[in-house]
Amino acid sequence: MFGLPAGRFPRDYAAPGRDAVRITLVVASVFYLFRYGLDRPVTATYALFAAIALGGLSKIPGTGRQRARTVVRLLPVSWVLVAVGTYLSVRTWSAVAGMLVVGFLLAFSAVGGPRWAGAAPGLQLLYILPSFPPYDPGTLGARLAGTTAGLALLAASEALLFTGPDPPSYRERAAAAARRAARCATLLAAPPYTLGDAEIEAARETGQTLRSLNVPEAERPAGPGVRDRALSQTGLALRALLNRLALLAGSPCGPPVPAVTDVLNAVAALATATASRLGSGPPPTTAYDALTGARARLATYTAAHPAPPPANPPANPSAKPPTNPPASAASDLPPAGAPESGTHLPSADAPKSAPDSESAPHCESAPDFPPAVLREHAAVLDVADAALAMAMAADLAVGGRKRALGAATSRFWYATARPPALWWHRAYGHAGRRSVFFQNAVRLALALTAARLVAGVDTLPHGFWATLAALTLTRTTLDETRSTIRRALTGTLAGALVTAGLLALVGAHTVVYAAVLPAVMLIAFTVGPVKGVGWAQGMFTLLVALVFAQLAPTTWRLAEVRLLDVLVGSAIGAVIGLLAWPRGAHDELRRVTAELMRRAAEIVVATSASVAGGTTAAAPPAAPGHRSLHHELVLAESAYAQYQSEPAAFGGGRGRPARPAVDWQAALMAAHHTLWGSARLLEPPGTGLGPAAAGSLGALGDRVAGRMLQVSAALDPGGDTPAAPVPLIDPSLADFTAQPPGAPRRYYATASWLASLMTDLTRIAGPGHGGDGAPGPRDRR
Repeated sequence: MFGLPAGRFPRDYAAPGRDAVRITLVVASVFYLFRYGLDRPVTATYALFAAIALGGLSKIPGTGRQRARTVVRLLPVSWVLVAVGTYLSVRTWSAVAGMLVVGFLLAFSAVGGPRWAGAAPGLQLLYILPSFPPYDPGTLGARLAGTTAGLALLAASEALLFTGPDPPSYRERAAAAARRAARCATLLAAPPYTLGDAEIEAARETGQTLRSLNVPEAERPAGPGVRDRALSQTGLALRALLNRLALLAGSPCGPPVPAVTDVLNAVAALATATASRLGSGPPPTTAYDALTGARARLATYTAAHPAPPPANPPANPSAKPPTNPPASAASDLPPAGAPESGTHLPSADAPKSAPDSESAPHCESAPDFPPAVLREHAAVLDVADAALAMAMAADLAVGGRKRALGAATSRFWYATARPPALWWHRAYGHAGRRSVFFQNAVRLALALTAARLVAGVDTLPHGFWATLAALTLTRTTLDETRSTIRRALTGTLAGALVTAGLLALVGAHTVVYAAVLPAVMLIAFTVGPVKGVGWAQGMFTLLVALVFAQLAPTTWRLAEVRLLDVLVGSAIGAVIGLLAWPRGAHDELRRVTAELMRRAAEIVVATSASVAGGTTAAAPPAAPGHRSLHHELVLAESAYAQYQSEPAAFGGGRGRPARPAVDWQAALMAAHHTLWGSARLLEPPGTGLGPAAAGSLGALGDRVAGRMLQVSAALDPGGDTPAAPVPLIDPSLADFTAQPPGAPRRYYATASWLASLMTDLTRIAGPGHGGDGAPGPRDRR
């Protein structure tokens, strides 16, 4: 566009360069217009810093048009911040109190999703700016006018300059996944009743496109509203559906019965209708009802028929239960929302009937089905459940409160809630010291408050810069804060030396500063994001000096003041970082995951006992323990997200025992699988299992729960917790029978669920990690 030869402009500078051109055009236009054209220095100042705040300091995700819409929506919030900051700045105590409250609220707004998290630093700047001299509430009109002009022109430039193609939205990704699921179900419902390697790989890759890490931040459905929650649940259900379809093998004894193919055909039809719905098509009401009916017929078909007693009982009664899926399949489990291996067909270890011509008719007509057939039917019913959840969530994501399908209050509790209630629910869930959102908000609010207090009490010249330094240099971990401050001070010192020389050489000739400002701004916003905080602080020191030199007479001592303010702000940030959760999400993730495992163990024991006793729960997610586990899961997922952005490990530290590396995603998956599987197994009607099956299931549930408690103790050891590594426990027991005589389908579904949980647990500290306490190559996926 600017005539640069191909390949001469480094790729790393392309995106920052476009943003720098955009911001420079906006800032230069509004600043020169109000400063020199209209002679309104206050308006010019606020227009400049408003554009820099949301255009440079904020990292709002998305395309240009998406960022423009976000800026426009934040305009009223910016007015409120400028007005409140202006009036509270009249007294030091009110300014300090306001900084504490507003600083916390703005930082805590990150619970609202990536857009709020990205805009929060810029909004902080819009409140910090009017909190410092001159204390003149009479200029509020000029301040609001400048803020409006700067943000309006910024939004226009975002929407019009350097626009590119929009990436696929999450709804489009989900629709593509639904079409892939429909194809898989269609293939499974027709000869040869299986999927080829290419189809399985395609299903796996399609499911990966719905993972949060593979979706641009602006497209992630992470907000607290109904549509975002439902769209997130749509993706989770789709990943579960694709994985379950890929794990379905052919019928263990010939072609499946018509009840099975009817369910698979209904799943294909519902997935196709769901894809259409995600593209703003009609609700999938007819297909949903058809699958509901087909599922009920299959459930009735095998619910009353237990497995026949084996003709030759195994000599070893402690034979293994159905084993877990292969590692390649387990690594693709969805990290949120649904299990995928708890309902798959057993591996080669489990006995199967040979699919010959003689056994096939017997399997279809026998009143008592072989265990392999019961496992197959349980897996198909799980596929149907995932498809129904997918359709319900997709309809809710598109229609919102005006959905066509009646959302079940247990799984879609948010369907009828008002937006304020959903925001309150999200905020309340993180309003505690165990939430990393809360920790980050407290840490930053304390740093800003301390900087404002020092600036007010000690009358620090240009104290605004000290508070801005605390805002931009405080990190979530002490190590990162210390490293950032070291580079920032080096860059600020270099920038101050250049600034002092420039101010001493040019003096009061403001025309020179006006001529140089655009070039310096262009370089600062291009080089800073690529070279790091040192270059950014150095260039920003020169930039603000050029701005203030055009607003009031200055000398070379302005550079000295700038260096002093950055030093004060950095010191405050370092002290607060040392006192307030210095290890960031590293420690919190271990604590919350340990609690996650303890809660999951309680649910495993309770669910196994309920299934063994033939009882159910009217509303599974409201059953004892489900709500607590869900809350811990929310905290763990937010801690894991922050953990991935923090520098790698701190090591053991003095007096701190070395801790094993952990596959955090496997821990999150184990919790999701616990919730999903427990809710499904506790749904009515409940059937008794018989003494042998009940005893085996209860014993296996106790063993899985015990394994969870061992993992929990290893993640967050107490003072006398043994330091030995957690062994990989074989779930076989002396009194366990893999195929109890007369066990119904519900037994095999529960046993498969427990086996999938054991797979997750053995992966939490599996062989893919080092033993030195540092994250292995899979820890930060």
